[in-house]
Amino acid sequence: MTAQGVAKVDDRREAVTLTFADQLFVPLPSGALYWPDEQTLLVADLHLEKMSSFVARGLFLPPYDSYATLRLVGRDVEATGAKRLISLGDSFHRDTGTGTLPPDARALLDRLTKDVEWVWIAGNHDPAPHDLGGRCCGGLSIRDITLTHEPAAVHDRVIAGHLHPAARVYINGRSTRRPCFAADDRLLLMPAYGVSTGSINILSDPFTGLLNRAALRVMMLGRDAVYPVSVRRLVRG
Repeated sequence: MTAQGVAKVDDRREAVTLTFADQLFVPLPSGALYWPDEQTLLVADLHLEKMSSFVARGLFLPPYDSYATLRLVGRDVEATGAKRLISLGDSFHRDTGTGTLPPDARALLDRLTKDVEWVWIAGNHDPAPHDLGGRCCGGLSIRDITLTHEPAAVHDRVIAGHLHPAARVYINGRSTRRPCFAADDRLLLMPAYGVSTGSINILSDPFTGLLNRAALRVMMLGRDAVYPVSVRRLVRG
């Protein structure tokens, strides 16, 4: 059963919690998911080096997204005290991105992969193993929970990324659209973590057949907190 509660993240503030597959998780405003019993931080869809891939195609955009995303990872690791970090695929926007990290981003990544046990799960954008520190794999299972990149409708107790879920709600006559965590009794979908990533409404076609609306729990990312929202408030768009 999926449920919400309240817990301490870093001994300074209370945070909403999410129970999934009999395990307690703490969803963070950044889009990370902390697993206290495993001292593990989960992130999905970092899409490092996305801007540099655009530059290579002649679109000159500020190439600072990789450092900004990794700095956010570092802050979450420090705030939670995580000993392990698992990136659920599409960590890089393209396989070639593993070789184009700017020096400041590479130095920060090197420090992070030394500070914590880092696991890279392959995604559809970055399926090839690399030697940037940590361990590369296609997926793994912890406490009978499958951690993978792409969700599948036929599997239970799965935490996945890939779809970049977002929710739009009407509150007090105003519309708000934000990335979100979305979970039912068998599947938990992570929002995209990377600072240059987009999002897709969970009521749109890519999510059809994946989530049981009767058991659906949605938690939207705010500036400084995560907010559970009623499924009845969800709208398309």
